[in-house]
Amino acid sequence: MEAPISSLASPAWGLTSSLHNSITKLALRLVFLALPFYALYLLTLDYRAFKALGPGGTPSTPLGYLKIKLLSLIALRNVHAPAPIPSHFRPQTGYLKQLPPRVGTRPTIRGIAPQRQMDQKSSLPIYLRLSTAMRELTTHPKNALVEKTSCFEKHSAGLFAITPITRTCGGEVCHAHPSDGSLHMTLHPADAKLVIENGWGERHPLAKGGWMRRFVPKEFIMIYAPREEAEVALVMEIVCAAAWWVSGVVVGAETGMGVKEERLRDVEVDAEAQAACWGCRRRLCQTAEVDQMVGNA
Repeated sequence: MEAPISSLASPAWGLTSSLHNSITKLALRLVFLALPFYALYLLTLDYRAFKALGPGGTPSTPLGYLKIKLLSLIALRNVHAPAPIPSHFRPQTGYLKQLPPRVGTRPTIRGIAPQRQMDQKSSLPIYLRLSTAMRELTTHPKNALVEKTSCFEKHSAGLFAITPITRTCGGEVCHAHPSDGSLHMTLHPADAKLVIENGWGERHPLAKGGWMRRFVPKEFIMIYAPREEAEVALVMEIVCAAAWWVSGVVVGAETGMGVKEERLRDVEVDAEAQAACWGCRRRLCQTAEVDQMVGNA
């Protein structure tokens, strides 16, 4: 008498099921064992990418890398959205009247500190033209500018106001990066808005204001590298805007006619403006001058 088909298949089916379970468990164990190695591999790649950005304000060490990764958790998510201009801000308008739109797409920007431009970089002749134009601003005494090592970067050369009236790192106006031709600078919010909306730059990821001013000013901007002579001239206009904002002086490379503008010193801050000021609310301003209030807003 023939045995039922089901009774013949049962032992084979049980063996297959057991084998399948064993293979599944083995695969899961291998995956769990491999995950730490894969995570370490990704971490190594990310650390190498951090070091490849070159020297900057943060040491290229594991500790510096850890600091940047922690700061990235609270960094700006949309660096192409201009910061609003508070109603108590004085002056409400900036230095720049208009800017033409930048031709082409925005370049790829990576990093926080250092922050670098990965493509559409300046050629060596263009960068030399830019750095020469920046240095020329320091040759005219009335511009009240000097060239020193960047307070932010600790490596590249920067322009500094001799008598700054807007608080930045040591009175730094701007600095350029030899590796790509891009610049960092502090601008009036209205000028920063014009720069961002016309595609010439973006906000620094840490430029959020408040307690994060210990890293960079709220008005800290990255300006994209000029690609040709015409763009060098335009970028230099933005540099002059930064000099005006930090020093209160209208600078000029050709004439050297620096004009001191008391744009902040003589403006009274009323009670309503003080109530809107981050620094005044915490009794940090200790002054009725708008330049101090702006420094903490």
